[in-house]
Amino acid sequence: MMPELPKSTLSNLRQYLPGAESSPATPNQLPQQQLSKREPVKHLLIGSAQAVTITIHRLHLIGYASVGDWSPLLPTANPDEVMSILIRQLLM
Repeated sequence: MMPELPKSTLSNLRQYLPGAESSPATPNQLPQQQLSKREPVKHLLIGSAQAVTITIHRLHLIGYASVGDWSPLLPTANPDEVMSILIRQLLM
């Protein structure tokens, strides 16, 4: 079972939705054509805290995602293992 993401992480994810700079748009306010052009892709890193942190920083260095775009490190069911998630909305 996957733990629920913290509220702060979920609010950070709004930046990938259309209209995030102003007020969040509801699905009824967006044209159907615009909704169908976006598709989420979820990146999940699982490993030791050190390995996950290093990977997040390397992805930042190559310009893929800012460090702050990732969720905080969350414990998994395995000892000494954490996970972090990044959700992007891709234009299709």
